Amino acid sequence: MTPAETLHIVQDAARWVEPGRDGVAPIVEAIGDARIVLIGEASHGTDEFYRLRADITARLIEQKGFTLVAAEADWPDAYRVNRWVRHLSRDMDAEAALRDFTRFPRWMWRNDAVVEFIAWLHDFNGGRPPAERAGFYGLDLYSLHASIEAVLEYLAKVDPEGAARARQRYACFDHFQQDTQAYGYAATVGLSPSCEDDVVRQLIDLRMRAAHYASRDGRVAADEYFFAEQNARLVRNAEQYYRSMFAGRVESWNLRDTHMMETLDALINQGSRDAAPPRAVVWAHNSHLGDARATQMGEYGELNLGQLVRAKFGDSACLIGFTTHTGTVTAARDWGEPTEQRRVRPSLDGSYERLLHETEVSRFFVDLRREPARSALMPTRLERAIGVIYVPETERASHYFRAHLARQFDLIVHVDTTHALHPLERWSRVESDVPETYPTGI
Repeated sequence: MTPAETLHIVQDAARWVEPGRDGVAPIVEAIGDARIVLIGEASHGTDEFYRLRADITARLIEQKGFTLVAAEADWPDAYRVNRWVRHLSRDMDAEAALRDFTRFPRWMWRNDAVVEFIAWLHDFNGGRPPAERAGFYGLDLYSLHASIEAVLEYLAKVDPEGAARARQRYACFDHFQQDTQAYGYAATVGLSPSCEDDVVRQLIDLRMRAAHYASRDGRVAADEYFFAEQNARLVRNAEQYYRSMFAGRVESWNLRDTHMMETLDALINQGSRDAAPPRAVVWAHNSHLGDARATQMGEYGELNLGQLVRAKFGDSACLIGFTTHTGTVTAARDWGEPTEQRRVRPSLDGSYERLLHETEVSRFFVDLRREPARSALMPTRLERAIGVIYVPETERASHYFRAHLARQFDLIVHVDTTHALHPLERWSRVESDVPETYPTGI
């Protein structure tokens, strides 16, 4: 197939997407009867991705009865949001409900688009019976210390002796304070004993008393136990994750995405107590939600949440990716550095983003399950991924990988020019443009 033929097929398959909730109706129609919908993002700092994702999710909740929103966010931080949107907390508003998101990069969740979505969800739930209210949950595992505190707080209320045992077991981490990577390194090289046995024993202890803890006060007690158990499981998985960081990227990545899948499974099973399995929307980066088997990372041995969801749910899952050609993005220059509004360089020749740009359609989606678009977008091309760090000076090496787009996603949404996400805590500076001739300066 010639480049001109490929472009013509993509142009014919492109379906225009209007901004706003009504504008995403064609995407919701294309999702069909899927009950697990994974909605990605090509960067963690793009306003259009967040808003389109929120609009799609709102329509799925309103029209198709979805009740779970599970995000690439820490479990205890997101659970505070969950309690607020389900009218179970005393937080005054959406911004207050997001206050536990203090870890870098907090703009991923403390931003205008998320505030507007969870405020909408809070209002939507207000008119529904408690059992039918949609929730907001975190899938990630970076909250080791916050999760320890949550387990101890829960046990202090229901089992003071159990709390004392848990405090002894978790004391293994104390002399590292909040430095989880220091713990991982010390445990890996033998400078400190591993906490693995202690955290496993604590999870088993909690599960052995599950029936007693969860039966104290009906549904409220069951929900409180579920929150505590997931925190204890997170501590176990996070302990393993921080040790694996020094064994190589593939192992730590696989542990993280496997944890996300375990958490999603737990949420679905928990929601199935009184009814049919719930319908769930997952929010995360494209790199977590596009099937890893269709990417260069999969060739290196990495798996991801999208792959695991497809393997378990088959055609009941729909994987949606996002792309952009150029614009601005909220990102940092390095981990932990100040947030900036940064210029996104035009996509590289030979990339999917450049091909989609050449359609000259500014905002559209393509159903990758349908021919001839599927065949046209099957050959391997470069694809861009921007996380919380954007390094345009090394764009090709830092942000591009090879993929088969038609195997990676079911639908792809392209917004040709995108804009930086608006954090609640505004960025410290707007970067100066990198010279187009970088790095030679000619």
